[in-house]
Amino acid sequence: MTSSDPAAQLPRQFQLGVDLDDRSFEMVSSDGMQQFGFDSAQGAWLASHFWKQVGWDTKHVYSFTWHGRPIIQLPDDLVRMQEAFFEVEPDLVVEIGVAHGGSAVFFAGLCAAQGFGEVVAVELELRPHNREALDNHPLRRLMTVVEGNSISSDVVDQVAIHAADKDRVMVFLDGNHTKAHVAAELELYAPFVSPGSWLIVADGIMNELNSAPRSQPHWVDDNPVPAIHAFLANHPEFERVGPPRPFDESTAAPTATYFIDGWLKRRSVK
Repeated sequence: MTSSDPAAQLPRQFQLGVDLDDRSFEMVSSDGMQQFGFDSAQGAWLASHFWKQVGWDTKHVYSFTWHGRPIIQLPDDLVRMQEAFFEVEPDLVVEIGVAHGGSAVFFAGLCAAQGFGEVVAVELELRPHNREALDNHPLRRLMTVVEGNSISSDVVDQVAIHAADKDRVMVFLDGNHTKAHVAAELELYAPFVSPGSWLIVADGIMNELNSAPRSQPHWVDDNPVPAIHAFLANHPEFERVGPPRPFDESTAAPTATYFIDGWLKRRSVK
């Protein structure tokens, strides 16, 4: 399976020019010169691709909070997850990876807004100041935090208890992003996802960032995307679609997402 992200085919070295009069990009590489209008799918993709690169280098996602807690997510991805949430109306969101707790609070707030639902959030080791902040949060009643390795049987069993009586379950994987760990999480947590619901895998963008600050060269291969592809090859009950766009009047919507190939939907039972 090939990646849905055009960055996989982007030349590693090229010159990029901007013509504000023609409102276009001019990309010159060993393959020649290509011109893409601002209103084209290619032009929109180029702009969003480099915005993500600049955003990573400047730690853009480290500049937001949600209901008082740092939330290390691209705003575009948050809006898309809200759309997925509204589509499914889950009574349980399973989140792997808590960090400061912003995403758990985000999902808890959506549960509060719809009038039902809860969040089970798993973290390997929640730092004391983050636990205190979550324990004192107004939405605490809607969040259960499970500490431990997400792929351990003990943690999976605890999640299973919460999921046992739920009809609509949504899963968000945003913990350890190595290929092996994501592969294990996909196998363990995919069964919780209800038909028609979403299994969202974060940070496939890692394979575009192997030479960036705060990254590692091995990210080019050791990232969630190969694990996602291997999982889909063996699980036809899931398909790579989305993110959902219930309202879309754009002519060429930019693909500003860190969740490369990470929007997986469980096929509905006919």
